[in-house]
Amino acid sequence: MNPMRILHIKELEESHLKPEIRRSKEEMDWILAEEYREIGSSGRIFDKEDCLSRELSQDDLSLEQFEYRQLAPDVVLTTYLLRNKTTNRHTLRSSLWKRIEARLQLYFHQGTVTGE
Repeated sequence: MNPMRILHIKELEESHLKPEIRRSKEEMDWILAEEYREIGSSGRIFDKEDCLSRELSQDDLSLEQFEYRQLAPDVVLTTYLLRNKTTNRHTLRSSLWKRIEARLQLYFHQGTVTGE
C-alpha cells in the first residue's frame, strides 16, 4: 500500500461523525470493520453490532488537532480533539484504520473526556 494521504484519512475520520452517516446502518456497516471495537468516553466497550443496533449521537461535532501516523503498510493511527458543540463536552479520540478487502475500515476507536 502506498503511503496514505492525510486528507483522505481525515475525510474518513470525519465521515463517521456526520449525522447523516451515523443515521445510516448501511453507511456505518461499510465504515466499520467486522472486528470493530470501541472504548467509549463512558468507559463502555462496544462492537460493530452494538453500533449498528443502537441510535448513535446526532450532536454537532467538530474535529480539531488532527494527526495521523502510519503504523504498518495497512494500518493508520489517527488522534484528534473532538468538540461536541451540542453538549459542550470535549474528548480526545484515537482510531485505528486498517486496510481490509482493498479499502480502509475503522478497526478500533477510543474516546477520553478532557477537562476542558
